[in-house]
Amino acid sequence: MPEEAKKKLEEEIQRIEYELHNELPKELKTAIAMGDLSENAEYHMAKQRQEILRARLEQLQKRLHDLAMVDLSRIPRDRIAFGSRVVLYDLQKEAEIKYKLVSSEESDVGKGLISTTSPIGRGLMGKQVGDVVKVQTPAGVKEFEVLKLNTIYDE
Repeated sequence: MPEEAKKKLEEEIQRIEYELHNELPKELKTAIAMGDLSENAEYHMAKQRQEILRARLEQLQKRLHDLAMVDLSRIPRDRIAFGSRVVLYDLQKEAEIKYKLVSSEESDVGKGLISTTSPIGRGLMGKQVGDVVKVQTPAGVKEFEVLKLNTIYDE
């Protein structure tokens, strides 16, 4: 798993755990001290926040576990896969585009980092230099030719 993605997930997990175990109990205690819980908006909001944070924490812990199970040795050496840097030719715009395929936690389209789970990322997976790829995106069908490929083994 890319260390930056792992670090990002771990930091968010720590932030949520801190809020769940330190800040929310104080808010709940203060709200309970106000009396009548049936009409206590502060209490209900704190309980709702607690449920949301617990669900998010569970989601992040599952994602961290899933990413840890990725077997980087199974990444192909001659095809686009996780960690690949590609140069594409956008056939509609007649322009070159550079992307690196990363995890969803690392994606930043402005920096050319696209997720392997994005429409373009999924469309590129397994392709080789010379392949023409048609990808259905929210903005419509895009067509690319793969001009250059560097896998994680090339870096």
